[in-house]
Amino acid sequence: MDQNLHVSTIAHLIQLAIAPVFLLAGIAGLLNVLTSRLARVVDRGRSLERDFVSFDEDTRERASEELLIIIRRMKIVNLAITACTASALFVCLVVAILFVADLAQIAFARPTAVLFIVAMSLLIVGLTLFLAEIRLAARFVSIRHDLLPRPGRERSTGE
Repeated sequence: MDQNLHVSTIAHLIQLAIAPVFLLAGIAGLLNVLTSRLARVVDRGRSLERDFVSFDEDTRERASEELLIIIRRMKIVNLAITACTASALFVCLVVAILFVADLAQIAFARPTAVLFIVAMSLLIVGLTLFLAEIRLAARFVSIRHDLLPRPGRERSTGE
């Protein structure tokens, strides 16, 4: 009978841990997006650095400005990755403490709640930084408008 009680207790704890596990999956997806953005920013920066000496004066000036933006974007994405990773670590701590505290019959409700609040706060910081990086990137995207078709004119297909 005592063995069944422990099994049902563990089953209940696993049920409690399901929501944080889904949260971890969401954070993992966000980290995947952030690392992909960081990789693209780094690649663009390396490309600009590699070709910098071959640019004319005007292009070199624009490339310098873009490199400054790239540096800011890399810093913001790195901070977002750090915040989201720390959030995931705190969520893992919450799950671990749920199990340990219940099995050891320790009253850890308040510290667990505080850890979860810290995890959510870090996730909010990470998402806010992600939004800031997206806004920075969108603000400094350069599109050559002379390549776009003008309203009222059909684009020729070259035929």
